[in-house]
Amino acid sequence: MLALGAGAVASCVNSGQVPGADDNGVALAPGFNSRIIARATLPVAGTGHVYRSFPDGAATFADPVGGGWYLAVNHEVPSGGGVTSIRFAADGTITDARSICAGTRLNCAGGPTPWGTWLSGEEFDGGHIWECDPTGARPAIERYALGTFKHEAATVGTDNRVYLTEDHSDGALYRFTPSRPGDLTSGVLEVATGAAPAPGSIAKVVWRPVPNRNPAVGATPTRHQVAGTIRFNGGEGIDSADHHVWFTTKGDNRIWQYDDATSSLSIRYQGGGASTLSGVDNLWVDERSGCLVVAEDGGDMQVVAIKPDNTAIVVAQVLGQGGSEITGPCFSPDGQRLYFSSQRAPIGDLGVPLGITYEIRGPFDRLMGR
Repeated sequence: MLALGAGAVASCVNSGQVPGADDNGVALAPGFNSRIIARATLPVAGTGHVYRSFPDGAATFADPVGGGWYLAVNHEVPSGGGVTSIRFAADGTITDARSICAGTRLNCAGGPTPWGTWLSGEEFDGGHIWECDPTGARPAIERYALGTFKHEAATVGTDNRVYLTEDHSDGALYRFTPSRPGDLTSGVLEVATGAAPAPGSIAKVVWRPVPNRNPAVGATPTRHQVAGTIRFNGGEGIDSADHHVWFTTKGDNRIWQYDDATSSLSIRYQGGGASTLSGVDNLWVDERSGCLVVAEDGGDMQVVAIKPDNTAIVVAQVLGQGGSEITGPCFSPDGQRLYFSSQRAPIGDLGVPLGITYEIRGPFDRLMGR
């Protein structure tokens, strides 16, 4: 049976379908419980809004009006993707759900901004970043200044720059310096150049401008425009805190660490092999504990937390869904509820693989070492 958490053992509650899982098919440590927030093609619980398929990257935002929060969720649909925002009251009751971005394609990951918006990345070669208002009060804005490429995720660093990953086997790491902090209308897009560090070493990054940030179809893509660009094997999730940026690459199962104060890059964690973590994907920094919360694309379908000492603990595991992937792990603003999705979880009697979004509650302060 799966061991979850530090010295904890998976709950033995049996759904009658998958041994070791609760009634929602999730294996959790004692004291934790799950609920399903939304199933694709069905109305979000407590609302009339029909949830779109293939839920992916996500983030939460405090609601200063109601005292609760919003959960923004991408949908990686080839046509008719976009973003859903689910509103929660202070007690966790779902009070509303709506589309805050529509008419886009393959909305994969993204990232929250310090000014309260969600950056949603389109994961195809002609893709852009869309800046979305979680409340839905303002329309989503296509941010051309952040480049035209196969966007994965984005984060606003301590230095007020936006760092962006690219999902290609020879992808690049980008940063965008806005002309005015908090305004993504204009600025400078650069790419990381130099030599990638070997395990256990640190390398200096030199940032160089991208000559043509919005190449047309058939033109030289952004990742091939600058000599010496560092190649990353399948850029995935990214997040930042305290002058550090962490991002994952799925091709080599790595978590990278960039220090924006010294422009230095290193390999923070090597997954795969004997590691608990395999199939690295979306990433969320739990600032209260310093843990990096990572979703597995395949692997054991786990949400794994990497502690500051690089100890890996399993936070949750979805059982019986080997053909899916975990996406969008993020905590509610108070840190007491974890959200994530199984992107291709089975729906309905036929088990069509369209996706489910979950919420986990329990003693996270203890589990995460806060």
